[in-house]
Amino acid sequence: MKRVVVTGIGMINALGLDKETSFKNICDGKTGVKKITLFDATDFPVQIAAEVLDFDPATVMEAKEIKKADRFIHLGLKAADEAIKDANFNEFDPNEFGISSAAGIGGLPNIEKNSNVCFEKGARKISPFFIPSSLINMLGGFISIAHNLKGPNLSSVTACAASTHAICEAAKTIIVGEAKAMLVVGAESAICPVGIGGFASMKALSTRNDDPEHASRPFDKERDGFIMGEGAGALVLEDYESAVARGARIYAELIGFGETGDAHHMTSPSQDGPQRAMEKALKMANNIKIDYVNAHGTSTYANDKNETAALKAVFGDNVPVVSSTKGQIGHCLGAAGAIEAVISIMALQAGIIPPTINQIVKDEECDLDYVPNVARKADLNTVMSNSFGFGGTNGSVIFKKLDK
Repeated sequence: MKRVVVTGIGMINALGLDKETSFKNICDGKTGVKKITLFDATDFPVQIAAEVLDFDPATVMEAKEIKKADRFIHLGLKAADEAIKDANFNEFDPNEFGISSAAGIGGLPNIEKNSNVCFEKGARKISPFFIPSSLINMLGGFISIAHNLKGPNLSSVTACAASTHAICEAAKTIIVGEAKAMLVVGAESAICPVGIGGFASMKALSTRNDDPEHASRPFDKERDGFIMGEGAGALVLEDYESAVARGARIYAELIGFGETGDAHHMTSPSQDGPQRAMEKALKMANNIKIDYVNAHGTSTYANDKNETAALKAVFGDNVPVVSSTKGQIGHCLGAAGAIEAVISIMALQAGIIPPTINQIVKDEECDLDYVPNVARKADLNTVMSNSFGFGGTNGSVIFKKLDK
């Protein structure tokens, strides 16, 4: 079977407009959770989020093109640009280079905006760019045009597992020989009245409006919901032999992945689905020892308890060190898997495990080593990254340092 390696990475989130800044701030335990500025949330039950600040889409698009794409596409283009440049291709065959993109919701702000225009001013006033700016697969469309990627153009739309599944789909495409390289991009920007209002109505979001820095607290006993984040993550996956032939720098090898469904409940998780996703990834990786797990760890009561139980079922008495970085950058929904895969790979390279911040009150049902509050140096050889989504959809991926 063809080996798949990572030769380029990029990300943008509430703690940085590039991978290096983001990773440093995440490891330093900083948080990007603040009062919402993208709209007036004064009358909303939830008034906090992890927004990307000071980002100018004109850095990745011509000014006249910006209005043709929703904000999640702007963010995706930024992460994609960084990953492509990082992979350092002198040249490539565009027919052998594809894209696997992902989002959970896509252009929700534009859907909301144009719906209001339709009702208030009539259908003739709807923007002609509305549909192409909002479709989730247009993330891949815009990026493929920008970088002349003519290989397979795929899109995953599986809620919060979307960009982890996009990694899996990209790997499969390379393994079966449909492409020699695939750009994976997960992007999300749903911090708008309908997005915040919808999740708030489900009681899924933290309501610690007066204490945003401590609002997202994965695995803490007093967690009360997740914080909406936005951002994008990107990875260049490449056939090992092609990467070696061109002298590419290889960050890690993707050695295992697993995808499962719960068949249980639309929003409430089951232990079975996440457990089997991890087990399938481990089986593909020949049951290699895992040194670190970047958990889904949303800071919701149900997920954190359930994921802890699943980890114990998979690893028994030898559960690896676990942390969730959502306390720092919020839950980026469909972009979370790609962003957290990049974080996991950077942790592998740096030998630093990012902390789970806001570990304040211990929970007897969440009793693993979550690297509380302070990053930890460690000799890492393998990392696992988990993503679980509404609808009972799960994904796990395993990366390993390349064998010398």
